[in-house]
Amino acid sequence: MEMIVRQEDQSVVVSVNGRMDAVTASQFDKRLETLMAEGALHIIVNFRDLEYISSAGLQTILATAKKLENINGEILLANLSGAVKEVFEISGFDTIFRIFDTEDAALASI
Repeated sequence: MEMIVRQEDQSVVVSVNGRMDAVTASQFDKRLETLMAEGALHIIVNFRDLEYISSAGLQTILATAKKLENINGEILLANLSGAVKEVFEISGFDTIFRIFDTEDAALASI
């Protein structure tokens, strides 16, 4: 899995590419931990190029959301499609998170 991180006004956008599974979820978690330690309160995860997400990936996103909530922050999700979108719907995570069709829509909501 590859991650591209960039600052956008008050938010940090993390674009993920490839597969988020038991092996790569810890890499994702460490990167988000670093971003929060650096002061990020609004993290947008762009899933446009993510092909697969496992339960380990879902757990990492949920844990990050809880940590951000404790510091008055938020994680927003954008560009879910295909198998990744199905996993969010089947798990019920689509009702827990704010999910946007585009990254621009997520940015505009902050």
